[in-house]
Amino acid sequence: MSFATQEDTLNFAKKFSNYKDFYTQHNGLIFSKLGLGTFNKEPYKEENYVFHYIEAVKQAIRSGINLIDTASNYRYGQSEKEIGEALVELGDEVKREELIICSKGGFIQLDFPFPENPYTWIKENITDAGLATEDEIELDQHCMTPDYLEWSCRRSLENLGVESLDIYYLHNPEMQILKLGKKDFYKQIEKVFQRFEKLADEGLFKTYGVAVWNGFTAENEELISLEKLVEIAEKVGGENHRFKYIQLPFNMGKTNAYTTPTQKVNNQECSIINAAYKLGIGVISSSSLLQMNLFKKSFTAETGVVLDSSMTLKSDIQLALQFVRSTPGIVSSLFGSKVPVHIKENCEISKVKSVKREKYDLLYRL
Repeated sequence: MSFATQEDTLNFAKKFSNYKDFYTQHNGLIFSKLGLGTFNKEPYKEENYVFHYIEAVKQAIRSGINLIDTASNYRYGQSEKEIGEALVELGDEVKREELIICSKGGFIQLDFPFPENPYTWIKENITDAGLATEDEIELDQHCMTPDYLEWSCRRSLENLGVESLDIYYLHNPEMQILKLGKKDFYKQIEKVFQRFEKLADEGLFKTYGVAVWNGFTAENEELISLEKLVEIAEKVGGENHRFKYIQLPFNMGKTNAYTTPTQKVNNQECSIINAAYKLGIGVISSSSLLQMNLFKKSFTAETGVVLDSSMTLKSDIQLALQFVRSTPGIVSSLFGSKVPVHIKENCEISKVKSVKREKYDLLYRL
């Protein structure tokens, strides 16, 4: 099986030795501090299929990004397929082992072109195939039975054209908490993690994780305990379990992962980023630009000076990426873009060093 390796991810980073604070080590791999995401909202809209991510993926890798993130349902599988096409087109420019490739399973991905009747598609491909019962599919869009997730993972590998993934995430499991109740929810997580350990043994992926929207920061019944997830992973996988990552949104408009004590570790309240640090779990942040909703008004001059005292960075987008890239406890931060020139511009944050902790924390007082 072909996974990212420490030696090859280090060799990749060395190609960009002029970059400042752009690479970090976690769990034996060298990650770029920015990663490319391939999510696009409202996938049923036709405009999502008049563009592709192929050139974006190629430009990201050529610009020093080695973390590529996707999911089975992003644009009904087209995002995964386009990553695969980009890797083929790059050929010998990059080794598979230099890249950290991630996908997710949980949402019903359907197909592109969109099926005439999605309910018939679900019946034929999922319920009739014995992957899940109708009752195990929430709102006709989310399923987390072990059989369905294994099927979805194998389909993702086929779409991507790779033998194995470096991280495979259970996608937004908080969608099922209210339906199942906390007790049965964690029982279901145990079944999923048990299957994930088996799939990791088989080489489908190296590590696994949980990707959420509000699941780790919710201040209601949808809150997921990271400590409980680690306990489950240890129960089913022992001390060498492969549950190593979480993914959650974090940006200048949504900072509660860093500031709000929604978690408990050893009965001590802490933020999810702090909890992950204590529990040895890597944090990948998503939605770094909040689908461009951060930029309805310009950042203040004071914010700009704290993030880049050298005045090297040219745009609020670069400042927003400098913010997430500098956040203590985050391994890498994802942004989405399909325009190669924008990706090159985003990677120019590598011209400046990340903000030191004492200056970074000033941002929360401005």
